[in-house]
Amino acid sequence: MQQFTFPVSYTEILERIDKIDPIQYATTRNFLDGAVTYLSPYISRGVINSQQVVESLLSKGYSIDSCKKIIQELAWREYFQRVWQHLEDDIFNDIRKRYQQILHTQLPVSLLKASTGIIAVDKGITALYEQGYMHNHIRMYTASITTNIGKAHWQIPSQWMYYHLLDGDIASNTCSWQWVAGTFSTKQYFCNQENINKYTGTFQENSYLDRSYDELPAMTVPQELSKSTSLQLKTSLPATPVPELDSSLPLLIYNSYNLDPLWHKEIAANRVLLLEPSHFNQYPVSEKVVEFIIGLSKNIPGLQVFTGEIKNIPGLQQFPAIFSKEHPAFKHYPGKKEERTWLFPEVTSFNNSFFSYWKKCEKLLMKNNTYFSMYTIKQKAG
Repeated sequence: MQQFTFPVSYTEILERIDKIDPIQYATTRNFLDGAVTYLSPYISRGVINSQQVVESLLSKGYSIDSCKKIIQELAWREYFQRVWQHLEDDIFNDIRKRYQQILHTQLPVSLLKASTGIIAVDKGITALYEQGYMHNHIRMYTASITTNIGKAHWQIPSQWMYYHLLDGDIASNTCSWQWVAGTFSTKQYFCNQENINKYTGTFQENSYLDRSYDELPAMTVPQELSKSTSLQLKTSLPATPVPELDSSLPLLIYNSYNLDPLWHKEIAANRVLLLEPSHFNQYPVSEKVVEFIIGLSKNIPGLQVFTGEIKNIPGLQQFPAIFSKEHPAFKHYPGKKEERTWLFPEVTSFNNSFFSYWKKCEKLLMKNNTYFSMYTIKQKAG
């Protein structure tokens, strides 16, 4: 089983950015042993941002053209965030018409037991449980056999996967499952055994996926995917003391999607990582994920971790200012919600597909080859 490691030290995270080879990434990213960046947990958790990654590459002399594939892949995440902004809670229902029959709305037992019968997928699920990570191609394979071969509705399986992912991103995970299932794309995504073997280095034969692509949509549900079960997920949050706060200073609210150690680092402020039980009841995560979040938070000097609701922060009405970062999951925070750092802040309109979104982004790149550098200068000046 491939080993994935995700250090929480900010220095080590920056070193990981420094090691990216965008040219190798472009040609090998789909392979299990390809030049993947392994930055998704840090981008998802807001420790770093996509703009920071691209600027690092450009500062080393790479051209926009040589970075275009990695920029495009980073833009997928941004696109799904924009979809959530526009559709809000509607992303948790089928965005488009379903293209095939659904037999149940539960979780296939074989996902829980890593026993789908597809070697690469079962190894990927085992790694997900043990290490909190799954290669993007394995995620697609898992979602495809679950929804399009096993005929399970995407929603519960997507929650199961999100629960275990260190890089769990509600928008990306939800919309990606819908994209595979055909409820947020023009067609369903199918994979066969030949494709899986090619990208994962396995040599499996005679599985239920060892067929042509024309045969897959009409398949009956294989025995390995026939049993289903309900899903019970629970988040174990740490017991924490009530934070000791100075009401004469501003309050900065951090959460599991904003762990940026550079955010307002120059000002004296109260800094609180808020772990709201209500949020984690709605979007449960594993103990491993909680530990990862708290580990990343230690990069922020003076930060206090508080398990409780926003209303339980003492003296909430007394601070001269309250700051957080805009996010669809945290609209209820009081005070000023600052804009997140986007790759393409100008592209805010709703787009029915990623490729219509990407055309607008690509136009900006083609129009100005120094697009990212100029935007960063504007940010710093502003």
